[in-house]
Amino acid sequence: MTIAAPLGPAVSDAFWRSADRHLVRYSGAGGFTHEIIESAAGSFLTTADGRRILDFTSGQMSAILGHSHPEIVATVRERIGTLDHLFSGMLSRPVVELAERLADSLPDPLEKVLLLTTGAESNEAAIRMAKLVTGKHEIVSFARSWHGMTQAAASATYSSGRKGYGPAAPGNLAIPTPNPYRPDFVTADGELDWQRQLDFGFDLIDAQSVGSLAACIVEPILSSGGVLEPPPGYLVALQRKCRERGMLLILDEAQTGLCRTGTWYAFERDGVVPDILTLSKTLGAGLPLAAVVTSSAIEQEAHDRGFLFFTTHVSDPLVASVGNTVLDVLQRDGLDRRAQQLGKRLTDGLRELATRHEVIGDVRGRGLLVGLELVVDRETKQSSDALGAAVTARCLELGLHMNIVQLPGMGGVFRMAPALTASEDEIALGLSILDEAIGDVTAR
Repeated sequence: MTIAAPLGPAVSDAFWRSADRHLVRYSGAGGFTHEIIESAAGSFLTTADGRRILDFTSGQMSAILGHSHPEIVATVRERIGTLDHLFSGMLSRPVVELAERLADSLPDPLEKVLLLTTGAESNEAAIRMAKLVTGKHEIVSFARSWHGMTQAAASATYSSGRKGYGPAAPGNLAIPTPNPYRPDFVTADGELDWQRQLDFGFDLIDAQSVGSLAACIVEPILSSGGVLEPPPGYLVALQRKCRERGMLLILDEAQTGLCRTGTWYAFERDGVVPDILTLSKTLGAGLPLAAVVTSSAIEQEAHDRGFLFFTTHVSDPLVASVGNTVLDVLQRDGLDRRAQQLGKRLTDGLRELATRHEVIGDVRGRGLLVGLELVVDRETKQSSDALGAAVTARCLELGLHMNIVQLPGMGGVFRMAPALTASEDEIALGLSILDEAIGDVTAR
């Protein structure tokens, strides 16, 4: 592999001038990370000036096998020369094979698969299917949710991006997000009373509904919402609420699916089976691949009613081949168990840091999806956007890329999602850099 020579200051300045002039800024108030990324391999990014940065976000929480995994690279090189893209009504062996393998990895009755490209697209299709099958239109989701930026998915997203775009799709309703660190309903001992919170949420849903409740879409662990994990028992109770109202339960496992949390699917912990499951990010390991999985009964009803989701890249063979390679590696290398082991190493390390840094308020998550919440006061849990931003910037200076979620009413929450192929040494390096960055910022 040829490594480009480091860019001089003049070339770098020209790059950013061109970026500023020609690129649409798409991340709200945030800007682009001020690094020119030249290449990526494994857990590291390499910048144009030759600096290596440890990637603790797996790209956009997607590259679960690390960057440029040799087997993914080999699959793309082979398939791009034989079968890349087809008319959307045509089928190929990789598509049918991937559908069969996904069905085999899931409990009954989930066996019907639709292969798409992004998480937003898969949630769009799932919501569209639920509305068609039930003949209803109201969609319930968490008040800290993130399901995508297209119409129906964005209408079910409440964590950000709602203001200024005109009316959302009619019939979208929110329930409170269970947050054990910042509970709104509490038991006598001060813990989150999630059952009372859930009852309250659905009392409000029933009061607002026009009698057309179609589905509830939630993430088993809310990632963009601050790595919030509903307590054991919550999803079972939520599914019961849905059943009582004739609603379908859609689980969005864009970030939690395929071994990230230490099991193949995060919902396995809770003993529930969704009516519709959506997958994306992790399925393509960084390439654009997503899936909707449902039962034969729901698929049949949708088909009988004329279900239409005919898109340019539905059932594309190239990315389906990548998906099959991802499943090969996950199964062969036991990466569900690896996520458990590395996740424990990361969580234990963060909790040890919390004994030395008062600004660490909470450590939470499952497997290799871990959240660390920063506060300026542990007693009041007072948050500070400036603190989170400063630690993020210092981490990058020291060679660690971190993603921080900053939502109203919450502290800065780091979302850590290293590759499942990361080494123990890389986890230790990330912890060491974070330790130094927090120390540097709080000493100022």
